[in-house]
Amino acid sequence: MGKIYGYARVSTKNQRLDRQIKNIEDYCKDKKIERIYREKYTGTKMGRPQFKKLLAVICSGDTIIFDSVSRMSRSADEGYDLYMQLLQEGIDLIFIKEPHINTSYYKEMQSKKTRIASTGKESTDKLIDAIMEAITEFQNEETKEKIRIAFEQSEKEVQDLHVRISEGIRTTQRLNETLPEGERKQIGQKKGATFETQKAKVMKERILRMAKDFDGSMKDKEVIEILGISRNTYYKYKKELSEYQLTQKMNIENKNCI
Repeated sequence: MGKIYGYARVSTKNQRLDRQIKNIEDYCKDKKIERIYREKYTGTKMGRPQFKKLLAVICSGDTIIFDSVSRMSRSADEGYDLYMQLLQEGIDLIFIKEPHINTSYYKEMQSKKTRIASTGKESTDKLIDAIMEAITEFQNEETKEKIRIAFEQSEKEVQDLHVRISEGIRTTQRLNETLPEGERKQIGQKKGATFETQKAKVMKERILRMAKDFDGSMKDKEVIEILGISRNTYYKYKKELSEYQLTQKMNIENKNCI
């Protein structure tokens, strides 16, 4: 009996893996999972660090469980080729949401060969055998096509998303051309702006109220202990706050000079 591994993946750092991990654990509730490899990396590339580690440890007879085919790959050709490679190496693949392309189903279809009793006539039996061989080959090719379609659909989902984003940008650009400059919508992130999480905003508000370098009376060490954040994070937030305040002050002074 081989080992069972899970693989959970999302594309960005802000996405969560919890649902995928739970689905894999629920699927294996009566079986031991050796390890669930977790990754926040785009599925359009096969050189994912954790996925590479997983592929390095699996052996013939082992099983990899994915929540869906898109977690394995977002590239149709690379995903299909890897599926066939792992299948030939004796690795079982399970896709919880697409059980019709599990390797067990593919193996079952390959092993199916309908037998018909001999008619007693050699020429007739040869003809029937040839027909049955053709049917079996057709079923095998049909199964392969289902697997390829699953990976193509996974890739298409990403392509469709890119198209929708591009269309949205073009629509906004056309709309902006008809509006006065002050009413135009922002497209993408402003130049020089950085993404800020809700947690960072809350922490910065507290630092402003508590730290003696701003509106508070507490030392840096005391604020760090109360907030429960690392020194590096604290001083990073503090630097950003100081730079923001300086920029605001300069803007006010420039307006007064006009």
